[in-house]
Amino acid sequence: MSPSNIPAEHREVRLASRPERALESGHFTVAEVPVPQPGPGQALVRNRLMSVAASLRTLMRGDTGMPMPSFEVGRPLSAPAVGEVVTAPEGGTLRPGDLVSHWAGFREYAVVEADAVQPVDLTVLPDPVAYLSQGPSAWIGVVRGAEVREGDTVFVSGAAGGLGTMAGQFARLRGADRVIGSTSSQRKADYLVGTLGYDAVVLRGAGPIEEQLRKAAPEGIDAVVDTVGGEQLRAALALARPGARVGLIGALSVQVPGENTAPVEIDTYSLIVRGIQLRGVSGARHRDALAEYQETFGRWFREGSVTVPHTRLSGIDQAPRALMELLEGHHIGTVVVEL
Repeated sequence: MSPSNIPAEHREVRLASRPERALESGHFTVAEVPVPQPGPGQALVRNRLMSVAASLRTLMRGDTGMPMPSFEVGRPLSAPAVGEVVTAPEGGTLRPGDLVSHWAGFREYAVVEADAVQPVDLTVLPDPVAYLSQGPSAWIGVVRGAEVREGDTVFVSGAAGGLGTMAGQFARLRGADRVIGSTSSQRKADYLVGTLGYDAVVLRGAGPIEEQLRKAAPEGIDAVVDTVGGEQLRAALALARPGARVGLIGALSVQVPGENTAPVEIDTYSLIVRGIQLRGVSGARHRDALAEYQETFGRWFREGSVTVPHTRLSGIDQAPRALMELLEGHHIGTVVVEL
C-alpha cells in the first residue's frame, strides 16, 4: 500500500464500559475515526491480523494487578497484531511493505514506535499466524515451569486453548511419554487426541476431575502445565509424583469471569513431603528463554513437527465477538481476526 492510498478514516474497537460479570457486546463500540498520523520515530502500520486471549478480559478491570495498564473506557483496546508498514521514519531499518508484529491490535491502522515492533520474517515462520500464537508462553510453561523431561507423564490443563494446544506438542517433542489434557467438550477432546496426539483427555463437567485424571494417569504425573487453576490444579497436585514440577502459567478459572485473584486450597505438608515444585512463570520474567524458543519452534514449524491450531474470523467488527466466544470456550487454539 502506498501513502497515497491511505484512507482518511479507519475503524477501531473501544471499551465502552467495564464489565462486572460476563462480557457482552455492549461493553464494546466500533468507532470510525481519522487515521492517526505518525510522529518522529514512529511508523504507520496497516494491520492485517490480530489475536485475542483471556488476559484481555483481565485488562478490562480497573485494577488488574498485572504488569501492564488496564484498558481505559472510551479508548481503543489493544492486542497482538501483524501488519504492513505504510510509512516509516527516514534513516531507520523499517521500509514500506515490511511485515511487523506489535501490540496495537483492535484497529485497522496503528501508529507504533518504529524501534518497538518485531519483524515478521516468513522465511523463518511461513505463516503470520505463528507470530500471534501463544507459543512463547507455552514454551516457558513447558521448559521453565514444568521442566518437561524425557519419559514424563504430563498434564496440560486448558489443553484446547491457544496455549494448551502448543504446550502439548512441545511436551511431546521434548520426550514426554504420555500427555494428558483437560478441556470442556467432547468435540475438543476428539481434536486433542485425533489431531494433536494427546493420549487422554479429562472433561470439565463429566465428573470429578481428580477421578478422571486418576484413570488417565494411574501411576501419577511428573509435570504439569497449568493454565486453569481451581479444581484442575488441585487434582493435578493430588496425583503429582514425588519430585514433580508444576508450572503455573494461567488462571482461566478466574480470568474468564474477570477476576484477578485465584485462591486454591492446597496441602502444603503433602507437597513438602513429596518434594513437589510449584513455579509461577510469565514471559516478562523469562525473556532469556525466547531465543531458544524462536530457534527451536521455527525449525519444528518449518519441518511440520508443530502446527499452530487456530480459529479465524473476518472483519474488525468481529473482534468483540472473537473475544467473547473465546471466553465462552467455543473455539480451539489461537483465535485470530482478519482486519
